[in-house]
Amino acid sequence: MPTLNWIRKKAVVNHPLQVPFHLLKDVPELACGKPGDGNLIAQGDNLVALKALLPYYAGQVKCIHIDPPCNTGIRKWNCPS
Repeated sequence: MPTLNWIRKKAVVNHPLQVPFHLLKDVPELACGKPGDGNLIAQGDNLVALKALLPYYAGQVKCIHIDPPCNTGIRKWNCPS
C-alpha cells in the first residue's frame, strides 16, 4: 500500500496524542434551533474542536474537510481577501 512520507512526519503524526481533550460547553445565548436537535458549532483550534467531538462521533465519520488557514497573515493559500 502506498504511504506518504515527509520531513518531520513522526512529530506531526504524534502531535494529536499530545493535545488534551476538552469538553464542549453549552452557550444558550448562541443557541439556534431546539435543544437536542444535534446542531453544533465548535469554535476553536481545529484539532481541539475535533477531539472534543470524538466522544460523540467516534467511528461514525468517514471524512473531514478543513479549510486552509486564511487568518495567518500569510498569502500562501488562495483565500478570499
